[in-house]
Amino acid sequence: MPDLFSPFTLKSVTLRNRIVMSPMTMYNSVNGKLDDYHVCYLGARAAGGFGLVFGEQMAITPEGRTTTSCAGIWSDDQIEGHARVCAIIKRMGGVPAIQLGHTGRKGSELPPHKTATGAREQLPPDHPEGWTCVAPSAVPFGGIYRYPVRELSVDEIKALHRAYADAARRALDAGYQWLEMHFAHGYLGASFLSPIANHRQDQYGGSLENRARFHLEALDAVRAVWPDKYPLTMRLGSDDLNPAGTRFEDSVVAIGWMKQHGLDLADLSLGLNTPEMTDPPFNEPGFMVERANRVRREVGIPVAASWNLGVPQTADRVIREELVDLVMLGRPALSNPHWPVWAARELAHPSPFSMVPEDWGWWLQNFRGHAPSIGLPAAAQADQGIG
Repeated sequence: MPDLFSPFTLKSVTLRNRIVMSPMTMYNSVNGKLDDYHVCYLGARAAGGFGLVFGEQMAITPEGRTTTSCAGIWSDDQIEGHARVCAIIKRMGGVPAIQLGHTGRKGSELPPHKTATGAREQLPPDHPEGWTCVAPSAVPFGGIYRYPVRELSVDEIKALHRAYADAARRALDAGYQWLEMHFAHGYLGASFLSPIANHRQDQYGGSLENRARFHLEALDAVRAVWPDKYPLTMRLGSDDLNPAGTRFEDSVVAIGWMKQHGLDLADLSLGLNTPEMTDPPFNEPGFMVERANRVRREVGIPVAASWNLGVPQTADRVIREELVDLVMLGRPALSNPHWPVWAARELAHPSPFSMVPEDWGWWLQNFRGHAPSIGLPAAAQADQGIG
């Protein structure tokens, strides 16, 4: 029976545990590049024991960013920063992963920590830091995303698929060993699947097969350049929680098609293609686990889930019960770069410090002295043999 700390192998890649640092937008890039900030931030999570480490969603085009302070991989001159991040993650014992994406209708924003209220704010297209967003149809998202959007032409859709492939090539050159495509949370991929956002009358709209075509062609384009030995995964907006939008039952069918096109693991999340959701479950622990498990059973593909899985006992349970294969942690990873070590101690793992680099682990496992000085919570002093 697996547990949270069991290795996990997919294709030729083996993770040291089932704990994943989930992509989190950090608004800390200049010209889309990664720099010392990202080396420090992501290297710390690898050193803290995370088996798989993602940076933020990396835009495949400049207009695919959320803000002009967001990172990307649309240009060869961005590879160097990504290579530095990959190198530090590997040195600290983790596997470097990249998430490719395009924000679609949810772009042209001001970083939320720079707004007057701390809430999201979309910038108009004529603002120096703004642009006109693109989408499957000229249908604005609503709410704060109130500015007109432009419908993509078929030629532009084909160009975006080439952009995904070009970004995947750069990711490989940088040293990534795991590639995920972000087709959830109301971003471009998710909006193609949702009838709320996709009103097209051509081969990319209407039926489920047509609405999933963007996903399948994107997978084909990336799979053509991404080595088969490395995992190709997708974060999927599987449910809009709105009867007019993406329905989970349809997503299960579509994921089966995606598996046939080279998808190795499904990372289940919400569609978020509309602010009008029925009974949104955002405060419920692990609310995506049940949906992910159904995909695991019915499609026969490994799955990952996020959303409110930061309590170690909950995270461990969903692995032990074989409901999901990987646990994705975003905010918990931001809060505690050593979350895996903390979780191991909470769960009485026999060697929690085995998850940090060997030299650090030696000091923490062998030093005896004044326990509070070491920085461990008092409740853990006895079981670590310190003091």
